[in-house]
Amino acid sequence: MPPVVPPAPVRPRPARRSSSLREKGIEIFFGGNAFVAVVVLALITLFLCREGFGFFGQNLRNVRAYRACGLEFVDIIREQADAHAALARSLNQVRMREMRSLALAGRGEADVQTDLAPLDRFSEEFGDAGSDLAGLVSDLSDQAVAVRDRFFGSPDRENNGSQPVVSEPVQAAELATQIGALQSSAAAYDDLRANMAGRLASVLQSAPTLSDAGAQRSLDRWKTSVRNYLGAFDGQANRLRSWNPREPVAWSRSITSFLFGRQWITASFWQDWYGIVPLLVGSLMVSAVALIIAMPLGVASAIYVSEIATRSEQNIIKPYIEFISAIPSVVLGFFGIAVVGQALRTASESAWFAWVPFFPITERLNVFTAGALLALMAVPTIFTLSEDALRNVPRGFKEASYALGANRLQTIGRVLVPASISGIVSAILLGFGRVIGETMVVLLCAGNRIAIPDFTEGLGAFFQPVHTMTGIIAQEMGEVVRGSIHYRALFMVGLVLFAVTLLINYTAQRIAQRYRMSIG
Repeated sequence: MPPVVPPAPVRPRPARRSSSLREKGIEIFFGGNAFVAVVVLALITLFLCREGFGFFGQNLRNVRAYRACGLEFVDIIREQADAHAALARSLNQVRMREMRSLALAGRGEADVQTDLAPLDRFSEEFGDAGSDLAGLVSDLSDQAVAVRDRFFGSPDRENNGSQPVVSEPVQAAELATQIGALQSSAAAYDDLRANMAGRLASVLQSAPTLSDAGAQRSLDRWKTSVRNYLGAFDGQANRLRSWNPREPVAWSRSITSFLFGRQWITASFWQDWYGIVPLLVGSLMVSAVALIIAMPLGVASAIYVSEIATRSEQNIIKPYIEFISAIPSVVLGFFGIAVVGQALRTASESAWFAWVPFFPITERLNVFTAGALLALMAVPTIFTLSEDALRNVPRGFKEASYALGANRLQTIGRVLVPASISGIVSAILLGFGRVIGETMVVLLCAGNRIAIPDFTEGLGAFFQPVHTMTGIIAQEMGEVVRGSIHYRALFMVGLVLFAVTLLINYTAQRIAQRYRMSIG
């Protein structure tokens, strides 16, 4: 009988080693993804900084050439001409309000024109008083443009008019002669402004009395503005006399003109300006309207779904609200153009809203239209995160409130909402970050007027067209020359927008972290 061979011992599997390798693989996978995200963010930041910071050097040369060739001198006078034109437009708004009041009073078309005749004559006289000033500005503009093209290059050249070419003594002497001839027009300006001041003072004395009380108040405010305009004449004359084309331009001017500049003018025959203030104001105003609408809707919906709604209501409300975020922004933009903007303008022309001071509105695409559409995009974000914050409140808080005799409304208002307020604020900030970075809706619905709204209109400023930081990038980036000052200015706008959104998200994360610590 053959000997019995004992079976070989079974070696246990290295379970611990296998588990360790699996955990290591998971760690490498997720850590690698996080590393890629950090690298991508760093590359985006470096690219924006590299392309954007080159703007300041180009802008400094641009501003120096603007002073050296006399464009700055002409713009001192142009400010008065533009202010006169703005006053003429304001007077036209007063006329429109008076005409609307007469029409609502039942006056016929012929009677309305007869009643408006004194105001029309007054407007014509006011406009004619500035014709000589406009003519002087036109003549000086031609001289200054000729000097710039001769010595600094025209704006359509590769250097964008920012690289001075005046180096030889003969050229410098010729430039000084040309600038001296330009400055000699200050004497003609002194005679013109004295004559214009007398004419405007005489015109003010013949201001008619309007039938509509609101229009009369607007006309009185307008007359005060005209008096302030006349009072600024001496200051403008002093600026002309003290202007020096050889005065050095500080390097900080290139930064302050961008951060605090109130003009964004590109492809101009005169001078390009890149000031971010009107774009930043437009973005903030649109976002503010969106949040004012979205905050109560999103938070109230979250409270209702979390604490009041039945199971069947939750199954209907939650998917519908979250489905809004799936609607393409371009579809919302078309809806804003075709429906919201037109409905808003039609409603403003109704007799029901005649008591509103700034109605009727003339532009259907404005801050409010864009903000109302962006509110729809912010509601899902605010709703989802606010509901999570409410559901994460410890159950004991609610039970203790009911045990003390509080009803449902008292428990929600005095216990649940205060306990989750950090999470709700974080949700609102993330919603703000969502709307301030939106492009298509504001590009289609905000009106795209690069100007700071007239805040003297009060709430009417929110019914005026604006442009935004995201909109200007989307609109102009495809048309600029790579490496030009305009190209780098758009990157600086993107860098500012990037910093704003990062700050908003960082603030939201800090608040959320504080919220988690408070409930932990």
